[in-house]
Amino acid sequence: MCGICCVVSLSRRPPDGWLLKEGVLCNLRRRGPDSSHQLIKSVLHPPYQCLFSGHVLHLRGLITPQPLEDPVTGNVFLWNGEIFGGIHVEAEENDARVLFRHLCSCGSKPDVLSVLSSVRGPWSFVFYEASSHRLWFGRDYFGRRSLLWQFSEGRDGALALSSVSAIPKTDNPWQEVPAAGIFNLDLQVCRASQGVVLTLHPWQGSSGENGTEEATIGDQNLVLKDLPSYVSLEVDKCHSLATPVVPLNVKVLEVPGEFRLSDFASGVADVGILWRFLAEPPKKELVHRFIGVLSGAVKKRVLYVVRDTNQLGGERSPHVAILFSGGIDSILLARLADRHVPSDEPIDLLNVAFADPHRVGRGSSARKRNEEKRRSLCSERLNNADMAAGDLSSCFNVPDRVTGRAGLEELKSLSPSRSWNFVEIDVTLEELKATREQRISHLVYPLETVLDDSIGCAVWFASRGEGLVTHQGERRPYKSPAKVVLTGIGADEQLAGYSRHRACFERDGFEGLNEELRMELGRISSRNLGRDDRVIGDHGREARFPFLDEAVVSFLNSLPVWEKADLTLPRGIGEKLLLRLAAAELGLTASSVLPKRAMQFGSRIAKLESGGERASDKCVRLQSGSVEDFSSRGSKPLLKEADLHSPAQTER
Repeated sequence: MCGICCVVSLSRRPPDGWLLKEGVLCNLRRRGPDSSHQLIKSVLHPPYQCLFSGHVLHLRGLITPQPLEDPVTGNVFLWNGEIFGGIHVEAEENDARVLFRHLCSCGSKPDVLSVLSSVRGPWSFVFYEASSHRLWFGRDYFGRRSLLWQFSEGRDGALALSSVSAIPKTDNPWQEVPAAGIFNLDLQVCRASQGVVLTLHPWQGSSGENGTEEATIGDQNLVLKDLPSYVSLEVDKCHSLATPVVPLNVKVLEVPGEFRLSDFASGVADVGILWRFLAEPPKKELVHRFIGVLSGAVKKRVLYVVRDTNQLGGERSPHVAILFSGGIDSILLARLADRHVPSDEPIDLLNVAFADPHRVGRGSSARKRNEEKRRSLCSERLNNADMAAGDLSSCFNVPDRVTGRAGLEELKSLSPSRSWNFVEIDVTLEELKATREQRISHLVYPLETVLDDSIGCAVWFASRGEGLVTHQGERRPYKSPAKVVLTGIGADEQLAGYSRHRACFERDGFEGLNEELRMELGRISSRNLGRDDRVIGDHGREARFPFLDEAVVSFLNSLPVWEKADLTLPRGIGEKLLLRLAAAELGLTASSVLPKRAMQFGSRIAKLESGGERASDKCVRLQSGSVEDFSSRGSKPLLKEADLHSPAQTER
């Protein structure tokens, strides 16, 4: 993973302040703590200047500083991604260098687009093609890596691209680069027109046939909607990218009788229901196919990381952590990670809880009774003999802490030889407020809703990995050294895990549910992934998303919706049915029937500060930060003005 940035000025002598501000540079360096380098390309005909800034988190092969520059062609490359397939990368090779070699061998637009279409894995990139004075940039099909852009009006026509930014002092905002395809900027055309002229090469899916729907994610209308008036966009559908997943199966049939059970009047979710499904050979075979595909996605994401030989106190250091609530998504990832992580290597389970000690004891007696009842049912259902060891009166024993501890016990029973580090990450209201203002608001930006605030803060504290672990009855401080963080995002969006999916199904049937699931993947880049990549990357860790592996998405897209979820069944069974069946088949019992609980509610962050807010409301708490708030050096340029005018140079 890397923090990448490119700043372009269409001028012989760029204006003051066109370079990186110290706040942006600070955030980039936190993403890539292992290597930081800069390069300036200065061209006289046509006149323009490009600054490339690369900050590397070393994860694979030999450490390779960025930006990469080809001494023969003059091409420059910035890469923030992982190649998990599509292009062969040897174990000792660096994927950025391999991909750059492929791009430098391209002789045309279709060649460049073909190379990028073939990559399997998350990415964002900037590629400067010197011979054609062209700048290529974009994000992968799902938008799993962040990339922001900022435009500057005037005859200099400056453009900035960056993995992460900071809340600006001026009214010139940053925005997320849409994951609608690959963009290119012809610097000769821009200079001649004295403006920014973008060309978009969109993702194009196969035409819909046999009940399938074209697999196109990015909404090109959204690209136009958010661009400033002085930026023009051309969509080149003649030179497009092949989508990396198969189209969504949107067949609508009456569900066969064997897929329905009749004795659910009580609405009780019980693992016995899952076992009855698994007794059917066709269903069992489908579940095994799904486990195989998902297991392969997890395997690549836990093994493609440099493993040092250093040991901590005689024990191997963890290299993989999981955002862990004990819910179905995270515990299934943990179960599959256990298959592939070396057996003597611990796995960190990161569990976050928010509480305000001043509010403990408040609330209606009815709400307290309901919470006590829920805890009692959870303890009984999970048969967790060790639950009593926890202090359930503690203000940090939020719902996700309860299910997390219970999930830990299930994992221990299934894999007793594995060292599981259950990291209890406790956050007070005071720490939340201070950290949001100093750091998190700049990472969530340019998103700004109450939901972005809740999830962004929860994910930031969880992925920081600082908390308490318990070993042999002793609690001690702990900070995870893992550079890879697995997260379950993508499961709910594909397998109808949200409550709105059940409401949609009840209102519009399978046809309406198909449309809702199509929209879920279409907006996941702008709603979730860019934000989560920025937030997790701030700790020098890389977010990896097994449920959004191209093979996993293609497998799920190929299935009719009733194979993935059956919302005629009760909550805790019907939503994400295929995932629950996989969990039960892998020996996970109690956790396989836990209902969906959103992170902001399970961690209790949503209860700390909200006062009748809606998730979609603009969050005033995110507006409190500024560049000066977290960088005393303010807007000091990265390079001095005197350094601008050499043809090409690198700051070490």
